[in-house]
Amino acid sequence: MTNTLPALQPGADRIELMQTFVRIVEAGSLSAAAQQLGTSQPTVSRRLQALERSLGIKLLQRSTHVMKLTEDGDRCFAHAKALLEDWRAMEDDLRGTADTPRGTLRVLAPHAFGQDQFIAPLMAYLRRYPEVDVEWMLHDRRPNFIAEGIDCSIQVGAVDDPSVVAVRLAEVPRIVLAAPALMAGRPTPQHARDLQPLPWLALSTFYRREVTLTEQPGGEAHTFGITPRLATDSLYALRSAALAGLGACISSAWIVDNDVRQGNLLHLVPNWHAAPLPVYLVYPYARFYPARLRLFLEAMRGAMPGLVGMRAVG
Repeated sequence: MTNTLPALQPGADRIELMQTFVRIVEAGSLSAAAQQLGTSQPTVSRRLQALERSLGIKLLQRSTHVMKLTEDGDRCFAHAKALLEDWRAMEDDLRGTADTPRGTLRVLAPHAFGQDQFIAPLMAYLRRYPEVDVEWMLHDRRPNFIAEGIDCSIQVGAVDDPSVVAVRLAEVPRIVLAAPALMAGRPTPQHARDLQPLPWLALSTFYRREVTLTEQPGGEAHTFGITPRLATDSLYALRSAALAGLGACISSAWIVDNDVRQGNLLHLVPNWHAAPLPVYLVYPYARFYPARLRLFLEAMRGAMPGLVGMRAVG
């Protein structure tokens, strides 16, 4: 007896149906999947129904507020992801992209780094590989690689997701700063404890109510509480507030390098530093990586030692 799949409607494509199904699961809803795919929710719903009919199984259980995979849907999802990965590898191989970088690379980068430090190596990468286009998205968040179709992200700070590859590129030294106007009439701080009485600014992504500094090379650590006059998640806003004399702050060294050189900001207690922030290139595990991604990793790794205020890692 021959076991055949039910016929698909004219124009239906099983790869497209699988791609839509995976996007639905990763996005969490049909409407979110439709938005990410640039189509309508009814279209996404029809593709899901067509896939269910072709396989002869129910993939999702849906109610007004809840969507979850059936047991068959869970198995299908695992197979679909592997199938799509193999399909992309086959396409890249047949088109020659396994060795020749071409196509679109979608990268998520932090706002400050993405506007400043990484622009030069990005431009060098694009000039070197004219058949590659880059979608350069700036946001200080962790991506959902599959649901958003993102190839890789540049991440500052610890990576705690075990499902991704994280390549440490460099680390960012962090120093204590204040405007000369803020320090006028105040004694020059000699120890980290002398900083606590100052008005403070906070970079809420990395510190809010407490500051820990370590002396170098001695290794003594000192922690004290702060009540920030301004808390922000933007390095640029933090720098502007510090320049205005609103308070002392801990900043990545690269963004204030010129300010310190020109005397617009003072580097306080130079022997004391906050813990440096690691910089990672992060991307999902796969059995195959296209040349555009592999060469982007190489380009960023090679550029790191030459960027102002960055510290290379072994």
